[in-house]
Amino acid sequence: MFTGIIEERGRVLGWETTADGGARLTVAAPLAASDASHGDSIAVSGVCLTVVEHGDGVFTADVMGQTLAVSAIADLAPGDDVNLERAAKVGDRLGGHIVQGHVDGTAAVIAVHDESSWRVLRFRLPDDLAPLVVDKGSITVAGVSLTVSAIGRDDDGHWFEVSLIPETLEATTLGAIGVGGRANLETDVIARHVQRMLTFVPAAVA
Repeated sequence: MFTGIIEERGRVLGWETTADGGARLTVAAPLAASDASHGDSIAVSGVCLTVVEHGDGVFTADVMGQTLAVSAIADLAPGDDVNLERAAKVGDRLGGHIVQGHVDGTAAVIAVHDESSWRVLRFRLPDDLAPLVVDKGSITVAGVSLTVSAIGRDDDGHWFEVSLIPETLEATTLGAIGVGGRANLETDVIARHVQRMLTFVPAAVA
């Protein structure tokens, strides 16, 4: 489990596809790799990956084909920055919200608006995820725990906005994303469970 509070920005050192349709990712990450062990979980821009190799300030993880299909991790290339968070420890403060690292899909930026000291990003929201996103609710974008500041719909479909403070712009990759950029999206786990439970409620009761 994670909290969506980014610990550091890592840099992709290696990316190679594998014969099984997956990939192997190597990341320079002085903090995340400092106490990494084989089998540990590290969230890479919101995707929970398992450490298979680690060394001095570097770790390597395998990425399944399914993960490549549903996330923006497939867009990565050597030199790209990624948001990193190690798995939470029991007893840690929950600074963000409960994040599983199980990406629901991706969202593209459709508008960027700069205010005096913060930035508003508007993302196109896939139709199937729209019921899971509520105004002032929690959402994870590229691994970052954020509060939804607005939701709406236009001729092209649903959208949501998040407002980023200077610290988030500086400490995460969201400060560099522009219109057209894709980010991994994880909706609130409680909303997902409620949606699933409702599918079992008889129509007469619902």
